[in-house]
Amino acid sequence: MHLPHQRGPLHDLPDTPEAYDAVLADVTEQALARMTPEGNLEHPDCVDDIGDTSLGVTSLLALAWQRTKDPRLPEAVRRSLAFHLSERVYTEDNPGYPNLRIRDSGLPYARYTLAAGAHPIGDWPSTVWALLQAVNVLDAADGLVDDAQRARLVEVARGYWRRLTEVTFFNPQEAGNQAIGCVVGGLMLARHLPPPDGASVRRRAMRLYEDEIRAHRVRDRGALLPPEHGGAYDNNYGPISLSFLAQAHRVSGEEIFAEDGDALARYIDARLTNGGFDNGGPRYSEQHSAFESVLGLRYFSARIGSDLGRYRGDSRWARHARKADGGVDGHFAWMLVWQIQDTTRWHRTPSQAPARHQLRAGTVSVAFDDRMTPSLVEAAGTYYLPAAVNRQHGFGPVADGFLLCRPMGEVRVKDVVSGPLKAKLVTKPVVGRDHVLRHVRSLYVTDGTRLWTTVAVERLGGTPYLLAGLPYAENDGDRVRRTARARAAAAGTLRLTHPHTEDVHHFDARSELTQEQAAFALALDPRGYGNPDEGWRHLVASSALEAEPAPGAPGDLHVFAVRYGPGDDEFTPAFEREGAALRVRTEAFTALIGEAAGDANAEPELTLSCGTDA
Repeated sequence: MHLPHQRGPLHDLPDTPEAYDAVLADVTEQALARMTPEGNLEHPDCVDDIGDTSLGVTSLLALAWQRTKDPRLPEAVRRSLAFHLSERVYTEDNPGYPNLRIRDSGLPYARYTLAAGAHPIGDWPSTVWALLQAVNVLDAADGLVDDAQRARLVEVARGYWRRLTEVTFFNPQEAGNQAIGCVVGGLMLARHLPPPDGASVRRRAMRLYEDEIRAHRVRDRGALLPPEHGGAYDNNYGPISLSFLAQAHRVSGEEIFAEDGDALARYIDARLTNGGFDNGGPRYSEQHSAFESVLGLRYFSARIGSDLGRYRGDSRWARHARKADGGVDGHFAWMLVWQIQDTTRWHRTPSQAPARHQLRAGTVSVAFDDRMTPSLVEAAGTYYLPAAVNRQHGFGPVADGFLLCRPMGEVRVKDVVSGPLKAKLVTKPVVGRDHVLRHVRSLYVTDGTRLWTTVAVERLGGTPYLLAGLPYAENDGDRVRRTARARAAAAGTLRLTHPHTEDVHHFDARSELTQEQAAFALALDPRGYGNPDEGWRHLVASSALEAEPAPGAPGDLHVFAVRYGPGDDEFTPAFEREGAALRVRTEAFTALIGEAAGDANAEPELTLSCGTDA
């Protein structure tokens, strides 16, 4: 079974002026065939996210006219713009809307659904989107619409801005992408207003960004991020926020947007596997945006010098929002407009700079969470999630049913490169059920094809084992599909276990249920509003790769060793004491892991060499 939303890398989409002209030509033919006598360009099946969609298609037609001067388009733009201004601009408050600061203002807004009171909660982002569609039409309006219609559109766009920033609470859904989008709308609107008014709107937009968005950023994995639906990052909406930051920088030149975009881009780069898979978020776990992310990923891939375009998007939305029949939907048209206008090229090679929260080489990658526990491992095209045991999630030693991966103190990290090898040593103080402080030293080494993991910890009681991941998905070329297989070997016995109980609190990788579906089922609120990250934390147990202790380890340590990746050759690493350090020999490398206390500055010590003779 394929995961529906994670398909091809976004930098594989055709990215030439000719390709974009072909997209606009297709949109043009669809729109001209669809337009009603009233000028409506909405898809016939559109119900939700409807208030801005006809205007979005209008903006695409306006851009197409700029590029082709197709004589059919001026009349179509004028008619469809007239439809939006007369039929989709609402000024009476939507019954039940809970986020007003001023009642009966008479200022315009766009509705999420057309029926009064049916679903008013979505009106704020719909109005942001309508503002963005409007300013894109205004950018292309010269020679296309008459002065009266243009003036009316400016008036409505300014009304949208005031509705968003004066009449309602700002960013009522705590969605960073919506909030930054509103700021972009203000910055673009300012260019179409008389100078004093434009300067005022620009100042207001910058103040909102600094006071209402930037001041409320959330820290995760060392980065400050615009919060998304109450969490630090969502793998669907986070890259859309990056696109908004790119557009904000493009239209304003303000360095603050570039700096914050760089930070978000480096964060995305660190959490993405080599194969572009990502997982997690407070709104969606696996659903990925597509063309809405291209602008930001492309713009900032060039700025930070890394291949962000490996991000796997939903290729069914490769160019524009679309309905089930493939027909164009104008809901995200503003992003396609900006994507076409921006001429930045993809940066296609990985960054070589070490990143604390990532180890990456060739086809192998490990993304680490805020506590430096792997959040996602990729090797031989297989993606491993943190496994769950007794409501505890992660990678690490398990003793007496207790997972030793949550730090009780400072986590130390050491990166080393030796020839074709890259390595990361993580030293983490932990406390188990016996309240004894131990130090878990986890060494990750890759040659770009395989990943060796060695975990050493002071001797544990009982029959400990290493929780080595939940095999969940694999790279199937241009798709990602589910799997319940692992390509791995261990120094001790290696087993793949599955929960005995079949209920939502026990996740079996062999089932058809996806991680996202399970996470929403465990969330406290209905699908679409519940936090899947929060729901997933309620998981009791999962399928898990488990490794027993390696034979031949020093008597005062338990050592676990797992090799992920191709190769059926026997895996027989050797371990020996060298003073207080631990020497590890494998078929590919020799590593000397320093004592848990570290060097004179308490930092980890690691030496690494290729081969087994060092």
